[in-house]
Amino acid sequence: MKMFYLIPLLFLSACSTATKLALRPQQPSATDANGMRYPEVLHAYHVGRYADPNDDLVMHEQHVVYRVEENTRWNLHPGPVAGDLPAVPPRDAAFAPTPVNDAILAEINSQRAASTQIMMQARTLTAALAQFQTALQQTKVNLQETLILKASVNDMKQRLNALEVAPGQLPAQLISSTNEPPDPLSP
Repeated sequence: MKMFYLIPLLFLSACSTATKLALRPQQPSATDANGMRYPEVLHAYHVGRYADPNDDLVMHEQHVVYRVEENTRWNLHPGPVAGDLPAVPPRDAAFAPTPVNDAILAEINSQRAASTQIMMQARTLTAALAQFQTALQQTKVNLQETLILKASVNDMKQRLNALEVAPGQLPAQLISSTNEPPDPLSP
């Protein structure tokens, strides 16, 4: 019987609700009072439909993916100084415009002209290299033909020397011991 007294207590504990805390993440402000931290850089990427690479049965519909490209970080530039020195304004070099003056523009234009000349010379060199490769192949073919011709000339010289040594004698191959004509298929 004592157990029946505990059942209403269970219902009372189940009905009680805990207070919910509402926590909102705080974004670091882009311009801190002291400029102590740089803000994070977010980029949004549009992704079309695609099949999940881990599961062929799952397809993702087109959506936007947000990626943190650069986290917040400390600003290590010196801040305001409590002396007679001027304060250096915090500045991220990635977002600062490039300094432009006539000297820089002249140097950029001269670099472009030099790059154009180098590209044209590279094309000329490539064409000359292709001609050289063709000439090299032709030279190899000519060398092989020359070697073949030299071998045949040496063979003819040896035959001529053999005929000059014995002008009245026929070579042993042509002399037969019978009166039959030589067989055309014999060597």
